[in-house]
Amino acid sequence: MLISDFIRGVTVEFETAPGIFSYDRVDRGTKLLLEVAEIPSEGIVLDLGCGYGVIGITLAKINPRLKVYMVDINREAVKLARRNAKRNRVDDRVVVLLGDLYEPVKDMKFNAIYSNPPLAAGMDTVRRIITEAPQHLESKGTLQLVVRKGVEAVKKCMKETFGNVEVLASKWGYKVLMSRL
Repeated sequence: MLISDFIRGVTVEFETAPGIFSYDRVDRGTKLLLEVAEIPSEGIVLDLGCGYGVIGITLAKINPRLKVYMVDINREAVKLARRNAKRNRVDDRVVVLLGDLYEPVKDMKFNAIYSNPPLAAGMDTVRRIITEAPQHLESKGTLQLVVRKGVEAVKKCMKETFGNVEVLASKWGYKVLMSRL
């Protein structure tokens, strides 16, 4: 199935498949995150739990000076994300890896980490995304998440981990949260 959207001044097109999160349209939470995200002017960023690639590919299209790493544990999602990077002509700057959270990028540091955490995976996974983020961020790097359920618990965890958290946006029941190292 092919879907397309216009986000922050760029048109993106994605091949999706049933069984992959939000396969029939770009998820509202993901779109909200992209609309308000703080994007580095250059550097390396990470899309954690990338699915078919909406966040990472859109960031790569918005800013051609970014190198984007994308990670997902779902083999089918990784295949789709790789095809979508080619489809959107950003495959020269996008690296899609199969694996669990930070494991495939364990020795790397990023200017920013973005995620629409898979809440179906449970709060433990979300907590790991937050608490393991600092060791994968450059100085002044950011962790930016969009959440709908468990917002207070996520905010509390981000505040405890980073010493700060701010709400970048709140719409349709979603909140975009950011912490800075």
